[in-house]
Amino acid sequence: MIGLACGCFSAPSYAIFSTFLTGWVLAPGRRTITEMICAADPEGQRAHDAYHRFVRAARWSTNALWKVLLVHMVDVLAPTGMLVLDCDDTLYKKSGRKVEGAGSFRDAVRSTRNKIVYATGLNLVVVTLRVRPPWGGQPIGVPVGVRLHPKGGPTTLDLAQDIVTEIASWLPQRCFSLCADGAYASLARRGLPRTTLTSRMRRDAALYEAAPPRTGKPGRPRKKGKRLDTPAEMAAKLKDEAFSAVRVDFRGNGRDLLVWSRPVLWYTTDPDHLVLLVIVRDPQGHMHDDFFSTDLEALPGDVASLYAGRWSIECVKREVKQCLHAEDPQSWKGRWE
Repeated sequence: MIGLACGCFSAPSYAIFSTFLTGWVLAPGRRTITEMICAADPEGQRAHDAYHRFVRAARWSTNALWKVLLVHMVDVLAPTGMLVLDCDDTLYKKSGRKVEGAGSFRDAVRSTRNKIVYATGLNLVVVTLRVRPPWGGQPIGVPVGVRLHPKGGPTTLDLAQDIVTEIASWLPQRCFSLCADGAYASLARRGLPRTTLTSRMRRDAALYEAAPPRTGKPGRPRKKGKRLDTPAEMAAKLKDEAFSAVRVDFRGNGRDLLVWSRPVLWYTTDPDHLVLLVIVRDPQGHMHDDFFSTDLEALPGDVASLYAGRWSIECVKREVKQCLHAEDPQSWKGRWE
């Protein structure tokens, strides 16, 4: 795989990049530049500052590397069918006034429903490709796009849209299914190319029927129909007989759940298009969820399975931080006093 990336660098830069990648794998301690040099170039075949200059001033693009990785992974693991992408943001904890792009963001690990905890670090928007391993079990997420979310810059929604749009341009013949949590529900109105969105719906969402047809009378036509119950109110009124029993793929394991669906207009999220509301109920009463999909023809069980598989991106974030120690390297400002 590393040989496919040679076209993204000049010959000297590619040699340094290969050494860095080797050092990242072999370094027994923290993945700092010095530790990686000691692991991959213990004899000092290059000057020590050559590695630092590569990180600080070398001319190469991470987007070119993402493209090489994605196209190769798709050719090998998903040559046909719809590609499933997962999106989320995560905080890489770093402190210090000289860390480029750092700010105070919500720490999802330490925050609870009743208390929000903030931490200083780099907030990254990550998109992963979800693949099924040949040996079965839980899906695996492979990162294929990352954007830094600095304070005062583009929103996480803007960055997620940029990544998905760029991925679609790299694979012009493929269609995509994007899964994200409720914070990214407004992507439904962004017109992502060849992409359907599956996300969580608020339990108190204001829902409406589709706008009635135009009457031909003067004045602006109505943009929404009759007000409906919230998802929580709908779920409370529905009897078990109204649900359909389905087998949901729950992180690689089958699970018997009850599902019910109907098209609705979630006006505050997407005022121009209907979405498919899916209410999920556990026969044992341990869980209840409300999801939606921009694909009105989707089967309710498939929508629940798609969202359950989003857990693969949570595993990626944990493993990159705990196993690959991605929070170790420092990112300094180009100019500072």
